[in-house]
Amino acid sequence: MTHDSRNPSSPDDVEILRARARTLARPPDDAPAAATLLDVLEFRLAQERYALETRYVREVCPLKDLTPIPCTPPFVVGIVNVRGRIVPVLDLKKLFDLPEQGLTDLHRIILVEEHEVEFGLLADATVGVRSIPADTLQPSLPTLTGIRSEYLKGVTAERLVVLDVGRILADPKIIVHEEVEN
Repeated sequence: MTHDSRNPSSPDDVEILRARARTLARPPDDAPAAATLLDVLEFRLAQERYALETRYVREVCPLKDLTPIPCTPPFVVGIVNVRGRIVPVLDLKKLFDLPEQGLTDLHRIILVEEHEVEFGLLADATVGVRSIPADTLQPSLPTLTGIRSEYLKGVTAERLVVLDVGRILADPKIIVHEEVEN
């Protein structure tokens, strides 16, 4: 009698196969914990790729009706009216000393908010939303200096710069508290 391995013939063979299946189905004892994922909105500034955590992003809207305001730092490009809310707009290119190319209808405003502080960040273009494992972020790149490194959460292996929006929103240098005397 020949033994066909595809068709177990005895109850012992069936029990051996069930035991093997239970062993293979069990998760390994040293399974790594699930990686924490950061959901980010990727956007472009000059020729560089940046990202913000989506938990800070309220919405993305086209650049329309930007009104410049006097007596503000150069990185404050003006204000916009978003459905009745007046929102200041910051140009990160000026803040990060990146090359400027002028404003067009293609620019986007990324509205960010935390603890009742809200402003728009000017982006050349938005790319989309994606998830990044938090443990894959590297601390910095040698090309990121000064204020960019202050607002850095990390950099991915493909050189996507993830900004720390919480730090930007909490930075007293960003909030303008200037009063003009009459």
